[in-house]
Amino acid sequence: MRDFIYHRARSIDDAMSLLGTNPDAKLLAGGTNLLDLMKLQIETPPHLIDVNHLGLDGIEVTEAGGLWIGATVRNADLASHPAVRSDYGVLTRALVSGASGQLRNRATTAGNLMQRTRCPYFYGTTMACNKREPGSGCDAINGLSANLAILGTSASCIATHPSDMAVALRALDASVVVTGPDGERKIAISDFHRLPDETPHIETNLKAREIITKVELPAPISGKHVYRKVRERASYAFATVSVALIAQINGNEVAIERLAFGGLAAKPWRVEAAENRGFGRPENVARDAASAALEGANPTEHNRYKIELAQRALHSALIDAQEQK
Repeated sequence: MRDFIYHRARSIDDAMSLLGTNPDAKLLAGGTNLLDLMKLQIETPPHLIDVNHLGLDGIEVTEAGGLWIGATVRNADLASHPAVRSDYGVLTRALVSGASGQLRNRATTAGNLMQRTRCPYFYGTTMACNKREPGSGCDAINGLSANLAILGTSASCIATHPSDMAVALRALDASVVVTGPDGERKIAISDFHRLPDETPHIETNLKAREIITKVELPAPISGKHVYRKVRERASYAFATVSVALIAQINGNEVAIERLAFGGLAAKPWRVEAAENRGFGRPENVARDAASAALEGANPTEHNRYKIELAQRALHSALIDAQEQK
């Protein structure tokens, strides 16, 4: 790891000032992704700004009946919070599907949103990667792409976003609240992450010196909340395909209220046209919704299987919803 200068921000304004003075600095909260990247010299920030002491670790009920989740709330604390467990079950299930208990004790809300891809070509510093070195090319496209994206890809990048939490937030229509030099603004979770296009190294729509302060959830959505994650091994692996689902049950039939996929694109993938298409048998609803959600998929030879796997994962999630008490 290269040398760096450590700063402990005293306030949000102080953190923004430090970012202005040190534009190549990185914000440090849990550090579960950033410090690994620094050890591999994929990230080499000359300055780290610690934001753990800014009072952004609270969870509050909003006037509209939703929740505010502070940027530095630990994933373990968020997953176990009574309001999240009772009203946002898909979020709790997504959080406990990610990483180990030790990592969830450190990882934060904002850090989860900002984590970078686990594409092996991004981590393989001898290989071309436009995320790591803009303009160098993408060896993944003609390489081993079994776990990479089939939706929203470009000629510059086919990496996926690794977050489980963000997939649930997309299904819940969350907003990311940020503070910057121009004050506070909200970014819909649908607009927070960017698709690669020709600039895959620009992964979010944050502006210079903006800092995530909290995530806002709208009022709870009734129905059965399910998070189904398919991965290469049973624990501590990133999703090959994941499904965040809120379903309605009517006897032996189901209907999709909300649906988002993970493991398929550079951002959580939600297509509203796949939702609210009426009740039906789980296998028929899954086939119909997956067809709508995956329209325009552009798989490689190695990851074409994800199209069928996404439908099967959704089918399993719908059965999970039926069986939920």
